[in-house]
Amino acid sequence: MNSFRIGDFTIGNNSSCYIIAEAGVNHNGDLQMALNLVRAAKKIGVDCIKFQTFKAESVITKDAPKAKYQLEVTDKAESQFEMLKKLELTENDYTAIIEECNNLGITFLSTPYNEDDADFLNKLNVPAFKIASGQIVELSFLEHVAKFNKPIILSTGMSTLAEVSDAVNTIRSTGNEQIAVLQCTTNYPSLNRDANIRAMISMGVALDTIFGYSDHIEENYACYAAVSLGAKIIEKHFTLDRNLPGPDHKASLNVDQFQNLIEGIRKTEIALGSPVKRPSEKEIANTEGMRRSIVLKKEIKEGQRITSENIAFKRPATGLNPKRKNDIVGKKASEDIPQDVPLKESMIVWE
Repeated sequence: MNSFRIGDFTIGNNSSCYIIAEAGVNHNGDLQMALNLVRAAKKIGVDCIKFQTFKAESVITKDAPKAKYQLEVTDKAESQFEMLKKLELTENDYTAIIEECNNLGITFLSTPYNEDDADFLNKLNVPAFKIASGQIVELSFLEHVAKFNKPIILSTGMSTLAEVSDAVNTIRSTGNEQIAVLQCTTNYPSLNRDANIRAMISMGVALDTIFGYSDHIEENYACYAAVSLGAKIIEKHFTLDRNLPGPDHKASLNVDQFQNLIEGIRKTEIALGSPVKRPSEKEIANTEGMRRSIVLKKEIKEGQRITSENIAFKRPATGLNPKRKNDIVGKKASEDIPQDVPLKESMIVWE
């Protein structure tokens, strides 16, 4: 698995999880709403806020039908082209958004949908590129983006491992090794039973890449599971209000919900700890009171031998460790030893 940097953040084996708030088109084409999304994301501790850069006429034909999930949450009489046209941002809007991100200290990313979009973002000095699931089979596009020699985060919804492999190999053919693959289910919202999070490990191992998870589920359980299985990037849709009009708001987390996601991810990381099996400081402090020592069931006099039948284990652990039982059986007492007193080395004649 390789590692790479996005801004000041190094993503790799030993890094914490990189959390991306996918603002996407949840600005509804309004610059002020986009800026408010940036401010809210920074306030709750998001590492990166991501938008989508496109021109409707370059993405979709004018008579293309809406996706099923879009029909459920937007005007059925409106075409997908008309919907996307209202969700575009201008070039000046992107400049203003990036300036706000830089001022606040949060990383800006955006998903390009064609070569012109990618060229535009590169001129804006974006530190990395996020590729949407739909573009994973567009190998010439991937090659174009890869030649900028910047990190590429690749969503893999709707894909087979063979298709993901073709995409990764295409990127690598340019000499660009800065790749992360994200397990993703292309449905909005998607279901826990469709998350298939273990697939991200299979992709990461088979392709020797960083792996993560892009989530479209209404709850956060799949994100926590992904982090526990080694995801180094988590992405989830982000909105100011899930009741706003638009295709993605209802499948997004609002500010409070996203803050809960971040808290849950960080707590999951803390709970994972390290691969080294060792007691915590609190456990060490509790050892004396919780473990036991060797004691005698009945008192014996100096010179008498200790028998197995007269040995018991009782708290606290201030005397000989119970694993020393066989060492002392048959040994003589060096002094009178009362019942229930933790045995000490000095109480035994070590012949």
